[in-house]
Amino acid sequence: MTHESGTLAPDGVRAMFDRIAPVYDVMNRVMTAGLDRRWRRHTVAAVVQPGERVLDACCGTGDLALEAEREGGIVTGLDFSAEMLARARRKSDTIEWVQGDVLALPCPDGAFDAATVGFGVRNVADLPAALAELRRVLRPGGRLAILEITRPRGPLRPFFSLWFDRVVPVLGRVLPGGQAYTYLPASVRRFPGAEDLAALIEAAGFEDVRFRLFGGTIVALHTATAR
Repeated sequence: MTHESGTLAPDGVRAMFDRIAPVYDVMNRVMTAGLDRRWRRHTVAAVVQPGERVLDACCGTGDLALEAEREGGIVTGLDFSAEMLARARRKSDTIEWVQGDVLALPCPDGAFDAATVGFGVRNVADLPAALAELRRVLRPGGRLAILEITRPRGPLRPFFSLWFDRVVPVLGRVLPGGQAYTYLPASVRRFPGAEDLAALIEAAGFEDVRFRLFGGTIVALHTATAR
């Protein structure tokens, strides 16, 4: 759950993800104590139905796309990092893996019944534009699910700050390519809170926008239906 850009330009973000690809899965498990698997199952269960066409944008190494395929979806996984996709392809040869940018999806209008993004929208240079593209490639009535780190509420705030500001960057520095994890705290701080993200999703052409909080309010799952 680590696509974090800080203030890097898009080319810098792509290069960063190419570097962290070898440690991406390990860091996800460590940072979430393995809970990211459960959160992905919740995400897929919320929007994917058997036999439907599913786009997993910002797919990284493919874990959410794999979950969507297990749910019965006909899945396309898209990411702009070649190294991330190389690892995704090793996990499945039945998913269509595509290198591309969520800001300019190489897909026709209304091509999908559902779209998912897991821990990826924090890194896009233009969030409203990315949401508009996701709406464009969904059919009317298509479903969107976005799983993302959010700013925590209540008593977990101090722990969250300690973990993401101090512990995670240290863990990243001891792994090859993991220095990029020093961008995680900045990416979370600059990202809209759960209510603000819900408003942006609605403005992009979605209705019935809802969100659930997981992990003691540190992760939000937003779902919506394309108008």
